[in-house]
Amino acid sequence: PDAGGTGWRPRPRGAAMSWTAHESAIVEEGALIGDESRIWHHSHVRSGATIGVGTSLGKNVYIDAGVNIGDRVKIQNNVSVYHGVSVADDVFLGPSCVFTNDRYPRAMGTWDVVATKVAQGASVGANATIVCGVTLGEWCAIGAGAVVTHDVLPHQLVLGNPARPAGWVCKCGRVVSRDAARPPASLECSDCGGVSA
Repeated sequence: PDAGGTGWRPRPRGAAMSWTAHESAIVEEGALIGDESRIWHHSHVRSGATIGVGTSLGKNVYIDAGVNIGDRVKIQNNVSVYHGVSVADDVFLGPSCVFTNDRYPRAMGTWDVVATKVAQGASVGANATIVCGVTLGEWCAIGAGAVVTHDVLPHQLVLGNPARPAGWVCKCGRVVSRDAARPPASLECSDCGGVSA
């Protein structure tokens, strides 16, 4: 039964069960969900997936078998995280961003999964595409609509199609430099001093 007619199904407190899922969400047997996590409408978490503590999966999110999602991650609506993608703590995945997991996809033949790593604090903008085999560095920022085909350095800002370096960001996400070639001496902005994360 749902909690007060809202459509939410609370899980009993105790051994890894204090998370909630909307009644339309599918959480397969064998998926591990961290405490205080929320799974919104029409989302699907496959068996063998691991979701960390305090993570939010928005509407229509798909988490494939074998995927690990860290703690305090926010995944917005319409995002699919396929096998081969790992997402560290404190990551933001914007609405409808896309991850691929095979460089040469075909409907027939073998599937060659290529790993993609999303490091702590990385932010991926809405409708960005992350082509498999890359690493998104700690606290980097991927602009909305960008198509990422190469590794992104820690704190680096990338924009466009294909994504190109466009500057450097603080942990809070504010731009601290527009010098695309090299990071500034300090990656902390004047607003938060680098302690907002």
